Amino acid sequence: MDETVHRTQAPGEREEPAWGAVVSMTLGVFGLVTAEFLPASLLTPMAQDLNITEGMAGQAVTATAMVALATSLVISAATRNIDRRLVLLGFSTLLIVSSLLVAVAPSLPFLLLGRVLLGAAIGGFWTMSAAVTMRLVPQALVPRALSMIFSGVAAATIVAAPVGSYLGEIIGWRSVFLITAALGVLTLVAQVATLPSMAPSGQTRMRTLIDVLMRPGIGLGMVAAMLVFTGHFAFFTYIRPFLETVTGVGISAVSGILLGFGIANFLGTLLAGPLLERSLRLTLTTMPLLMGALGIGLVSLGAIPAAGTVMVALWGLAFGAVPVAWSTWLTRTVPDQAESAGGLLVAAIQFAIALGAAAGGAIFDTSGVIGVFGASGSVLLLAALMIMIGVRPRAVAVAA
Repeated sequence: MDETVHRTQAPGEREEPAWGAVVSMTLGVFGLVTAEFLPASLLTPMAQDLNITEGMAGQAVTATAMVALATSLVISAATRNIDRRLVLLGFSTLLIVSSLLVAVAPSLPFLLLGRVLLGAAIGGFWTMSAAVTMRLVPQALVPRALSMIFSGVAAATIVAAPVGSYLGEIIGWRSVFLITAALGVLTLVAQVATLPSMAPSGQTRMRTLIDVLMRPGIGLGMVAAMLVFTGHFAFFTYIRPFLETVTGVGISAVSGILLGFGIANFLGTLLAGPLLERSLRLTLTTMPLLMGALGIGLVSLGAIPAAGTVMVALWGLAFGAVPVAWSTWLTRTVPDQAESAGGLLVAAIQFAIALGAAAGGAIFDTSGVIGVFGASGSVLLLAALMIMIGVRPRAVAVAA
C-alpha cells in the first residue's frame, strides 16, 4: 500500500469485523436504491392511474433527490445524541412507510409525501454509512466492507428498472411498491438482529460542516468528487439517446447494453475493495481518467456497435469503484468527523446528479448527444487532473 494510516485504537473500535451487520446495511442500500429507481420504470402507469402527466409524476424523483440533499446536511446534527443503531433502524422504517404510502397513494400529494420520506432515509443513510462502517470493522477492512455495502447500489441498478417494469405489467405498479415495503421489513429485521449499539461520537453541529470543509484538502476533494459525479450523470442520463441515434441500435440492444453496464458496475464495486487496499490515491485518479477517455472514445467510435457496447461496459466497471473510493477517502482523511464529511459528500453527489442532468440537457439541445459525451469526458479528465495534483489522502492519528 502506498498510503499508511497511523492511528491508535479508538474507543469502541472493533478488533473483529461484524460482517452480519455489514450485510444488513447492504440489504438496506438495496432496498433504498431500488425504491429510488422504481419510478423511472413505472412512470407511465403511475401517471395514468393517478390521472396526472408523466412530468408531474416525475416530480416524485425530484422530491426524493432534493430532500436527500437537505437531509444529508442536517441529519448528523439533528441526531447527535441518538444511538446510531436506532437512527439506522429509523431509516429502514422510513423505507417501509414510504413504500406503503406510495402503494396506496390516491393522489399526487400522497405520492410526493411518500417520496419525501424516502429522500430523508436515503440522505440520512448515505451520510452515516462510512462513519458506521468504520465502527463495524477494523480500519484495514473498511474498503472491503464499503465495497460490499455499495454492491447493493449496483444490484439495485440491475434489478430495479427491468424487474420493476416487468412486474408492473403483471401485478401493477402499486404491488411493486408493496414488494419494496416487504423488502424494507426484511431489512429492518436483519438490522435489529445484527446491528450493535453505537453511541454517538462527538458533538456534531451545523458549524461542524463548515469546520470540516475548511480543513486542508477537504474542499478541493469535494469539488473533485462533484466533478466526477457530474461527468458520470451527464453521460448516464443521455446514454439511451446516444445508443439509439449514434450507435444506431434498437430497444432490445439498448436494454442488453444497459444490462451489461449494470453487471460491469456490480463487478467494479466488488473489485473496489482490493484496489483500494492496494492504493486509494491511484484508484481515485485512475477511474475518472478511464471514464474520461471512454467518453472521448465514444464520441469517436461510438457509431460502431461492438465498440460502443464494450466502452459502455468498461465505463460501468470503472464507475463501480468511484463511490467506494470517495467514501474510503473521507474515512481516512476525516475519521474524527466522518458523519459530517459524509453529509458534505452526499450533498455534493446529489448536486452533481442535478447539475449533470441539467447541464447535459442544455448541451443536448444545442450540440446534440455527441456534445454531451464530449463535455462529460472533458469534465472527468479535469477531475482526474485535479485529483492527481491536489487530492492526497493524509495519514491521520486518532487519539485513544
